[in-house]
Amino acid sequence: MLDLLPYLVNGLALGLLFALIALGFMLIVGVMETINLAHGSLFALGMYAALFVAAPRLGWLPEAQAAYLALPVAARYAIALFVAPLLVGLFGLLLELCLRRTYGRDPLYGLLLTFGAALVIEEGIRLVWGSNEQQLPLPAAISGAFAMGELVYSTYRFYASAFAIVAIAALWAFLEKTPYGAIIKAGAHDSEMVRALGIHLGRLRAAVFALGVALAALAGVVMAPIWGIRPQVGVDAVVPAFLVIVLGGVGSLWGAVLAGLLVGMVVGLSAAFASEWSLMSMYLLFIGVVTFRARGLFGRKSILDT
Repeated sequence: MLDLLPYLVNGLALGLLFALIALGFMLIVGVMETINLAHGSLFALGMYAALFVAAPRLGWLPEAQAAYLALPVAARYAIALFVAPLLVGLFGLLLELCLRRTYGRDPLYGLLLTFGAALVIEEGIRLVWGSNEQQLPLPAAISGAFAMGELVYSTYRFYASAFAIVAIAALWAFLEKTPYGAIIKAGAHDSEMVRALGIHLGRLRAAVFALGVALAALAGVVMAPIWGIRPQVGVDAVVPAFLVIVLGGVGSLWGAVLAGLLVGMVVGLSAAFASEWSLMSMYLLFIGVVTFRARGLFGRKSILDT
């Protein structure tokens, strides 16, 4: 059991981070019924936005850059953690404007548009930052490792897991305890009724899309020190995110959280016995669950279910 402990801890941490990555995807799919294939590229864009905020390269403003870089790394990291999701969320508003022409049409149009947007974002990242892997500067307080008995564990992974718990709890509180959250949930269940009550459906969709994109960017900032910052990292994010929301049930917050934990634990434990099967294990889990419960763990029952 002691031999399995590091894999259990890693699986739990990975599951929380998978859930964090999937939250924004879950919101957009649940409310707008649009599969945002650009989610992974926006996740990567969040990493690069944080890199720009934490370690800017402003050749035309050398004095301002020098003064900003004189700030403690912890201060610049905190600013990046707040500003990067905001910047990417604003970019998401522009993308949602393009998506509006696909509403009410064949879902394939939305898929193709977001797929094209993902390619454009990834190539734009390469043009601006290049293709080499980069690292986000971290405060000393959350770097290094610490010991828990005989287990030596990464301090940053512990911090990232705790941050994921806080983010999940904050999103739950927003959706369950605020009037805006009630409107979002109502829009997910019956958008026409929301429109009939006088709520501007276009603004609701724009706000939800921006929030989902900001959550993707936030997950990118948190995951940057773990996965590294590179243009193609979005592929590593979008596949688990899609898998998690389908496993958990489309539109279910706690379903996404539970599915993320299940995926993380399966990947972590399979690495203990057959490391080459660790990534394959989450796809096998997906096939097993969807075979017997097509709508996912907490998916809403449809007329097709018997």
